[in-house]
Amino acid sequence: MMEGEGRSEAGKALGLLICGTLVYYHCAYRNSTILSLFSDVLIVLLCSLAILGLLFRQMNISVPVDPLEWQISQDAANSIFAWLANTVGAAESVLRVAATGHDKRLFFGVVVCLYMLSAIGRLVSGATVAYAGLCLFCLYMLAENSQSIRTCVPQLQRQRNGTSVEDDNM
Repeated sequence: MMEGEGRSEAGKALGLLICGTLVYYHCAYRNSTILSLFSDVLIVLLCSLAILGLLFRQMNISVPVDPLEWQISQDAANSIFAWLANTVGAAESVLRVAATGHDKRLFFGVVVCLYMLSAIGRLVSGATVAYAGLCLFCLYMLAENSQSIRTCVPQLQRQRNGTSVEDDNM
């Protein structure tokens, strides 16, 4: 992997963490609904685009790509909806098998999972759990793409296997 790709992944993780923090602040701290969040985001985007449009028109700058002319191909739309249908269908079939009780292991796994989610839901809000999961995911992405961690892991593996760095260089 190239150095630029690592920075890109780290930037994505940081952007995701910032967005998650804003969503958590809006929904959990301010006690607003997700619908309120989406409407606020839409209003900010529309106002920003209107101001930029007026600014560009005033400065006689032509916009290189007009978003009103963007189109999605029929194949792309079909593949998106096929993926969505397959995902929903797979989840529905797993839940149907679990609900009938034919597969006892799956049934008890689903029961344990739902019980744990219920217990966690009683202790903390859903937004807090989602935010904690997002933070853990971002930390994982940062750790996976960090140069210092990528250089330390092979050294630790060599030490665990009984070889040292000097033995590898000889």
